[in-house]
Amino acid sequence: MRVAVISESFLPTISGVTTSVCKVLDELRRLGHDALVIAPSGAPAEYAGFPVHTVPALSYRQFPVGLPNPRVLKLLADFGPDVLHAASPFLLGAQGIAAARRLGVPSVAVFQTDVAGYARRNHLGQATRLAWRFVKWVHDGADLTLVPSEASMAALGRVGVPRLARWTRGVDLAGYHPNHRRHPLAVALRDRLAPNGEVVIGYVGRIAPEKQVERLRALRGVPGISIALVGDGPSTPLVARALAGLPVTWLGRLAGEELAHAYAAFDVFVHAGTEETFGQTLQEAHAAGLPVVAPRAGGPIDLVEHGVDGFLFTPDDDHDLRRHVAALVADGPLRHRMGEAGRRAVLGRSWENVCATLFDHYGTVIDEGLSRRAETLVPLAQRR
Repeated sequence: MRVAVISESFLPTISGVTTSVCKVLDELRRLGHDALVIAPSGAPAEYAGFPVHTVPALSYRQFPVGLPNPRVLKLLADFGPDVLHAASPFLLGAQGIAAARRLGVPSVAVFQTDVAGYARRNHLGQATRLAWRFVKWVHDGADLTLVPSEASMAALGRVGVPRLARWTRGVDLAGYHPNHRRHPLAVALRDRLAPNGEVVIGYVGRIAPEKQVERLRALRGVPGISIALVGDGPSTPLVARALAGLPVTWLGRLAGEELAHAYAAFDVFVHAGTEETFGQTLQEAHAAGLPVVAPRAGGPIDLVEHGVDGFLFTPDDDHDLRRHVAALVADGPLRHRMGEAGRRAVLGRSWENVCATLFDHYGTVIDEGLSRRAETLVPLAQRR
């Protein structure tokens, strides 16, 4: 199978989109398929042995935004893919889907970024409606749109996006594991974060407006806690001011084993943002054996079973956020039970399993495309 991947985010930018694209490419390589990647400028020349072609990009909130480019059509035509995978399509992805349709190549669009949600959060009014119209226009062109959660499925269905199917994300079950708590580097980090036995409240992700990390100020006055923040981004100054005086350690951007050790040093994982289409870090926290506290909104609704492997707090209710975190801080056995339940919940979500489902979706749109072409050829043959 030959797969063209066009992604709005790729290395060196670290994001949920980048992570999932890299995992898909890893699995394509492992199974012997061929692939090509088109991404914004700044990306490496190859990944997993596959060529990466870049197009010019603008910078927006420290993210490169790929711009439509005439090379996209030629790259796809020269590669001759069986299917196009458009990861979180925006401007570049929209062009890729249109080019694939022109070439008769079926496309799968993966919805991962709530663009309309960002417009709504910033009180842009009419822009929110325009954002949804743009999302619908982009995804209308795809043969199939994959959504990560029931909330995303409902939102896209309301605006009339056709041909929807669920596709979750995988998680590294070996890289994130409760046993890593005994690793010397994780023990050393924990000693640094909690020198007096504090309960470590951890967050992993961008420090950006949509993540609402500043809401952790609601934990002010909760006794016996230490807050650890992994990540960076444009909201760092705002969050630093909001959390001034709280016991916060800024760990910066981490990846690989360093990130795994950070999860292993946490006791509770908290995510405050209400605009997650999925919530990959919640899965990683569960894989590491941590209870999760997250808003009852978007992707977390599908990932956290309230009262079993964590708590879902009322969106935008800081008191409710504080109440659930405080309950876990005060009850070690509860943290342990919920952490074990979280680990069990993700055991079937290895990237191998999740990518197998994705490749089945590829096969479906490829087969449907072949059927459509066959139906077109029959009348032509009859006319001759």
